[in-house]
Amino acid sequence: MAETIVRKRTYFVVWAILMVLTALTAAVSFVNLGQWNAPVALAIASGKAMLVALFFMHLRYEHSKIIWLWVLAGLFWLTILFFLSMTDFGTRQFLNVPGK
Repeated sequence: MAETIVRKRTYFVVWAILMVLTALTAAVSFVNLGQWNAPVALAIASGKAMLVALFFMHLRYEHSKIIWLWVLAGLFWLTILFFLSMTDFGTRQFLNVPGK
């Protein structure tokens, strides 16, 4: 089984992109986007997670279908968790909590 040889330059470019996205996350945290704060932060975090998975975990160079099945299963589960969390977060204003 032949492995793909990745140049060091690729890792440095991905690392630089991750650092830019981290700085963007910090910069966005100081901007009041209203209800868009959480979606923007999740989008940036998802992009960083995708870069880490594709390059540092070598999923970009994986051709085995079973690996991609597990990746899709993980993303499906993550989607379920985000959906359930957002439904909980979205319905909190419906409760009449004393002192609020």
